[in-house]
Amino acid sequence: MKATPTRLAGVYLLEPTVFGDSRGYFFESFNNHHFERLTGFLPYFVQDNQSQSAKGVLRGLHFQVSPKAQGKLVRVVQGAVFDVAVDIRPDSPTFGQSEGVVLSQTNHHQLWIPPGLAHGFVTLEDKTVFQYKVTDYWSQEHERCIAWDDPELAIDWQFEGTPLVSQKDAQAQSFASFKQELLATIQTHVQ
Repeated sequence: MKATPTRLAGVYLLEPTVFGDSRGYFFESFNNHHFERLTGFLPYFVQDNQSQSAKGVLRGLHFQVSPKAQGKLVRVVQGAVFDVAVDIRPDSPTFGQSEGVVLSQTNHHQLWIPPGLAHGFVTLEDKTVFQYKVTDYWSQEHERCIAWDDPELAIDWQFEGTPLVSQKDAQAQSFASFKQELLATIQTHVQ
């Protein structure tokens, strides 16, 4: 397996070694020892999730706040997505910046998104099956969502047309609102 760091600290594009012949293919999608060696992060995954979406469905930008922040190891089993991570760590030099990659059943790539980043994806093919491991359980109280089309973030989603979003995602907070909430939290902890 190969791990390529992205411009967002701690976010890695993982490319497995795929063995294929006329029968099909085999690859190791996760190995704890290799993952720690390549990323420097020893994960403790508590849950695997899977979704299926039609072409043009956009999910995100989702995250959970501390103490329930989630790291995610994401991949596509069928179809393709444009996958995006947004750095929302206030002390990060890349705060407010995003990284996007294509994950597909063909390239077998995965993206490691550590705790402290928001995540979203748009499906590029019908019947896309998306899988992800998370490092903490879902917590409604800690769940947040930033608008996928926030002008300050200006993410190029690599998708023509208007994506389909859930009602919850359509009502997501702006990045400016998130920063105000973050500042208030920091000030509370300083006092």
